[in-house]
Amino acid sequence: MDKHVKYKINDIAVVFEDDWLLIVDKPSGLLTIPTPKAEQRTLTSILNEDFKSRGLLHRLHPCHRLDRETSGLIIYAKGKSAQKKMMGLFKHKKIKKSYIAFVQGRLPQDKSDISYAVNGESALTKYRVLEERRNFSIIEVMPLTGRRNQIRIHFKQIGHPIVGETKYAFRRDFKLRAKRLCLHAQGLEFTHPVTQKKLHLRVELPQDMKYFLENHE
Repeated sequence: MDKHVKYKINDIAVVFEDDWLLIVDKPSGLLTIPTPKAEQRTLTSILNEDFKSRGLLHRLHPCHRLDRETSGLIIYAKGKSAQKKMMGLFKHKKIKKSYIAFVQGRLPQDKSDISYAVNGESALTKYRVLEERRNFSIIEVMPLTGRRNQIRIHFKQIGHPIVGETKYAFRRDFKLRAKRLCLHAQGLEFTHPVTQKKLHLRVELPQDMKYFLENHE
């Protein structure tokens, strides 16, 4: 088990918990909340069912979302009051998020900013290249705004979509393929809105992304 994992809820790793927050490492393939299709099994429903089964009184509310295919850190608040405090931190850009992504090809610069608008709204993404492989690059991504699907759209816009992308790019256009979107929310940094403690959370790459690296030079 990853040294950062406290315990697991139905194979979902809990990496931080106190009286106000629960932070978990979401697996790929799981929705955060239901779409209009009203899916029954989501990350939120699994966590709340577990809390209820253990007789815990708090209801968990997501403070942000990750795409179904994206894995990694996601913050839940225990109750509406804690959620409101966390949403305030997001609104005022007081939470630093970092992702690991595998993108198609080699980027023209080792580090740069992407500032194309997303859905008509200003958006800013910073990235730096960690390693270059034959057909793809391993990068760290820091979104400074929180537009929906921002990272996926930005890397499509610069001609280097995320490996495994099917929504914003055609698989047939790229030789390199993956069974999932290779995007992982690896790090979170923020000051706890109640305790004022500085939190620096980080999780490892999931096994499927590690396996991809092991099998692609």
